[in-house]
Amino acid sequence: MVEQINKKPLVSCIIIFLNAVENFFIEAIESIFAQTYDNWELLLADDGSADESTAIALRYAQQYPDKVRYLEHEGHQNRGMSATRNLGIRHAKGEYIALLDADDIWLPQKLEKQVAILEAHPEAGMVYGSTLTWFGWTGNPEDAKHDRQRTLGVKPDTLLKPPTLLKLFLKGKAETPGICGVLIHRKLVEDVGGFEESFRGLFEDKAFFAKVCVKASVFVESGCWDRYRQHPKSSCYVAQALGEYNPLKPNPTHLTFLTWLEKYLCEQGYQDTEIWQALNKALWPYQHPRMFYLWQFFPDVAQSFTRSIKKIVKFILRQTWPKSSDLSRTN
Repeated sequence: MVEQINKKPLVSCIIIFLNAVENFFIEAIESIFAQTYDNWELLLADDGSADESTAIALRYAQQYPDKVRYLEHEGHQNRGMSATRNLGIRHAKGEYIALLDADDIWLPQKLEKQVAILEAHPEAGMVYGSTLTWFGWTGNPEDAKHDRQRTLGVKPDTLLKPPTLLKLFLKGKAETPGICGVLIHRKLVEDVGGFEESFRGLFEDKAFFAKVCVKASVFVESGCWDRYRQHPKSSCYVAQALGEYNPLKPNPTHLTFLTWLEKYLCEQGYQDTEIWQALNKALWPYQHPRMFYLWQFFPDVAQSFTRSIKKIVKFILRQTWPKSSDLSRTN
């Protein structure tokens, strides 16, 4: 009985992969085996790999059957990142879910620290810290100079009620968590419906975290226990090379996310004024691309144009609205 009470909660660690870089994939898996917290299971979810990734995952599952399971879609299909994360979630047995991509790593204390936080704060549905954007994995000191931690935008070690974080994300005052930086209650993942499968790649994480942050309280911690590897074969790098994504400019994928979020918030009946103001501001460049272009590249012209419009509006209002003295005479 005492043993059952003191038993650590099970953590389901999920790595999704598609034609992963072999040494990165092995490093990701080994970073889980290196955890100081030992009550975990590892689910290796294959998104239809056509290289040695599948064999690597099967080898770990065969070698460690009590700790590792291999999963794939029916017919070894490629269904995208969201559907593959959901595959792992459906098979998870743990009280908590931890996510790791096949080219990233955790530091050894990641699970130990974050499980302790969620156990100490039962009102929190999720915990995350500031993920390190990791260029220095190459060992080159020049690359390491580009390493940076994500902007939390809030005081660390703080519990935030919904929908505070979503407001900050939309306003650009905080960066969304790294996938590899979170630990989350499995029940909460299930309650929000998991990942949105309409997002096969980019912005699937933002859609998921938006749903979480309007549903549950989140603990933002001061620790940084994960490394988000930057390399030419990562999904973001590939998307930028294909012209599908530019973090500094409006792009169709971002618009797809914002449009989805607008619909989702309407369906959920959210009426928070600040959220809608922030969302409308984020949509503005897409709804008024010419004005956005002016503000980006010709701010003086844009300001002059805006002032002119205001003067015209004021003139029209003066001509159409009766003066207060006229109103007093009519009374």
